[in-house]
Amino acid sequence: MAPVHPHESTADHWLRACRDPETGIEGVRAHFSGHAYDPHDHDDMLIGYTEQGVQRFQCHRSVHTSVPGRAILIEPNALHDGHAPEAGGFTYAMLYLPQAWVERAARRLDLPGLGGVEAVFDRTLVDDARLVAAIRAAFLAIHGGEGRLARDQSLDRLLAYLGTQLRPAPLERDAVSPAVAPELARVRDYLHTQMDTDVGLDDLVAVAGVDRFKLTRRFQHAFGTSPHAYLVRLRLRAARRLLAAGRTPAQVAAETGFADQSHLGRWFRRAYRMTPAAYRRLCTNVPD
Repeated sequence: MAPVHPHESTADHWLRACRDPETGIEGVRAHFSGHAYDPHDHDDMLIGYTEQGVQRFQCHRSVHTSVPGRAILIEPNALHDGHAPEAGGFTYAMLYLPQAWVERAARRLDLPGLGGVEAVFDRTLVDDARLVAAIRAAFLAIHGGEGRLARDQSLDRLLAYLGTQLRPAPLERDAVSPAVAPELARVRDYLHTQMDTDVGLDDLVAVAGVDRFKLTRRFQHAFGTSPHAYLVRLRLRAARRLLAAGRTPAQVAAETGFADQSHLGRWFRRAYRMTPAAYRRLCTNVPD
């Protein structure tokens, strides 16, 4: 099992993380006062709970407030942030479940609908003591290095509970996810394919065929974020994947469109509250 690594510690916050090398599941336990995270998203499914204090965050364009005993369920690629609205801050624990692992486990356990990005939770916050207990058991098994049997049993139990928290599948996908306007879809796809280049607004205007102000306003409405923030999110998710695969921060910065290693580090810390080097070490045990 992966060892626990303290990544950050100040008077206002601390963060400790671990990674199970066999499943790729990451576990984070942290405490924050005031601002915690800038808006960001993950390739993984995030499952956690608040231990202490009041935890507030935006997700799915709504503000959510979590307190002790409340489970937090966030799908892959869902934009979210985090802060402590009250003195004393908050402490939470979170598991990051890779999509590929969730899909394999869901098939093995015959849990239709739980596979990766296809999963849509009915609620972001859930008041269910059994679900919170299942999350806590799985977190402690991984974070405490309890061994494979404890890990496997607790994760199976957790997935069974998560299978009961899914929104019923719609008859037509567009009933839940309306189609994106063609010009915005072209811009989105362009950002994906040109993620590692120095994209300018004129480039996006040429792709969309609409003026700057309409493009920015319509993009924000469709995707909940500006074109630049969307591009940064793409780069950060790609950076996490490359760092986990062992690339150095300098290599990752060059491959994902950041100006240099320092530029990558600033954005990475704002989103994940750890340095790229620390995340690489967490995933690979390779020293800097």
